[in-house]
Amino acid sequence: MPRRDAGRERGVGGASLGAALLLGAALFAAASAYGAEIEGVHLDDRISLAGRPLILNGAGVRAKLLLRIYVVALYLPKPVKDVSGVFARAPRRIQMNMLLSVSADEIVAALLDTMADNSSPAELAAVKPQTDRMVALIRRFKAVRKGDVVTLDFVAGGTNLRWNGALRGRISGATFDRALSRIWLGDKPVQADLKDKLLGR
Repeated sequence: MPRRDAGRERGVGGASLGAALLLGAALFAAASAYGAEIEGVHLDDRISLAGRPLILNGAGVRAKLLLRIYVVALYLPKPVKDVSGVFARAPRRIQMNMLLSVSADEIVAALLDTMADNSSPAELAAVKPQTDRMVALIRRFKAVRKGDVVTLDFVAGGTNLRWNGALRGRISGATFDRALSRIWLGDKPVQADLKDKLLGR
């Protein structure tokens, strides 16, 4: 009798432990599926791009003075904490969820300035045709509004520009994509703490 009781006690304990583990796993899965929320913007923990699963590597807020301009997120096939690791992986996505409205001219000026900060004159000259095309595509927007979502997807050797899910243009070349991505990930990024957040540091 004592042995059977002890056995039942062990069984109940094992069952309770198993249930707790299952519950913990379920809660973890639910949390992972939920993702992150920054400034009221929901970011999925996992997305699919070109048939490949990507995970949220990091995210943060681009701010200037007292203005919070957009939430930016970096999605990669696997988590990394260094820039070389980012460029070694594809497909990848940089996503911007706008927190306020910005004119196309303001976007272009910021893009060109920060690209110049993170590329040599020779590097800029090498991607000038692609940069000119990106500028032309952005100027067609006239402005991006609060709530708009702009994505830069590096897929199959080129960058796809999407605005609210609609493809607005494609720019070929990994060299241009790296020059563009260095706006956030370069040695002189648009915002130093934002680079760290995108890299999950």
